[in-house]
This record gives sequence, structure tokens and C-alpha cells, in this order.
Amino acid sequence: MLVVVGGMIGLGKTTLAEYLSERLNAKIYYESVDDNPILPLYYTASDEEIAANRYPFLLQLYFLSSRFETIKNASVNATHSFSVIDRSIYEDWYFAKTNYNLGRMSDLEFSIYEKLLKNMMGEIEGIPQKAPSLMVYLDGSFDTVLDRIKRRGRSYELEPSLVDYYRLLWDGYGDWLKNHYDASEVLVINTDNYNIVDNIGDRNKVLDLIVEKLNILKK
Repeated sequence: MLVVVGGMIGLGKTTLAEYLSERLNAKIYYESVDDNPILPLYYTASDEEIAANRYPFLLQLYFLSSRFETIKNASVNATHSFSVIDRSIYEDWYFAKTNYNLGRMSDLEFSIYEKLLKNMMGEIEGIPQKAPSLMVYLDGSFDTVLDRIKRRGRSYELEPSLVDYYRLLWDGYGDWLKNHYDASEVLVINTDNYNIVDNIGDRNKVLDLIVEKLNILKK
């Protein structure tokens, strides 16, 4: 079975994915963040540098390629056992659309991106497990998002100018989940109620909820 952990930046996807992989004895596939050469440039560049170097378009192509490779590998593995993905290709479009709405991607760039995504999703349809078994979606208030981003301390994520960007992402994420994601069942975890990063009891409650949901899906 294939489980994807998704949701807003900073809410503990990687932490939950790691503990879930331990609970399920599953192989974990990480989002390409720490080894991503474009991400720090994307977060710290001025508007002029973004316009000149097209960092948002390059970033979306980088993520799209890495997430395509990840979900192919994870889906094949999931035909035999559990796989857990720390954010998947299914959310990628939402980040690209947000950049497009901000004017950081041109009409041409966004159309090229969507064509590549459509072709990749067509390829995914041909693999043994073509969709996740479950999306675990981490939700939370905007205050919680900002607090968690600050606490994890990635310097390039802490620029005050990024707050508006985070707010825009946060505002639209629920709409994306409701109106654009239909690949699998969804389990929503409100991180205002469960501190999966710091509280062992909360973390275990969430893991129990996920395992219970997966057991239902198996039947």
C-alpha cells in the first residue's frame, strides 16, 4: 500500500512520514529539499532576479521530475509492501499554479509545465499501483504554520517577505484538496490539535488513526 503525507509547508510532514514508516515497516521516500540547488535561490531572490533567472519555473521542473521518479519507485515497491512518500506529485500542480497566479511563471511556462505533468500522470497510470491508497493531509492554522517554519530554522524560509507567500499557499490549500485531489481516500489531521513533532502521545494517536484507516481500506 502507498501512503502519501501532504499539506502546508512546515506542519511536520517529514516527521510524520518517518514515524509512520517505522510503524508500518515501510520504505520512505523524501521530498527533495535539502539537496535541492534551486530552492534557496527561489526563496531569497529579488523580484528582478526571479524575472531574469526564472527560478520558479526551474524549481517546478526540478520538483516535478523528482516527484515523478519518486512515485514510480514507491508505487512499484507498494505492490509488495508499504511505501510512504513525504509529499507527492499530486500536490505539485498547486505550487506551480500559485507561482503562476503570482506572475512568477509566464503563460508559456505554465502551459509547458501542465503538458509535462499530464504526460507524467499518463505514465503513472501504467504502473502496478497507479494511485496512493491514502493521503494523510496535515492541516493547521496559519499561526501554527508560521511557528513551525520558524522553529525548524531553515534560514532561507525565514525572510519576513515570505509571509505573504505562505499566506497565499495556506489560503488555497483546502480548496485544492476539496476540488482538485481525487486520487485516493484522505485522512485530515489537524496539527492544532495534535503536535506530532514534539508530543509523543499526540504522535502515537495520529499513527493509530492512520493504521486504523489503512486497515479499513484493506477490507
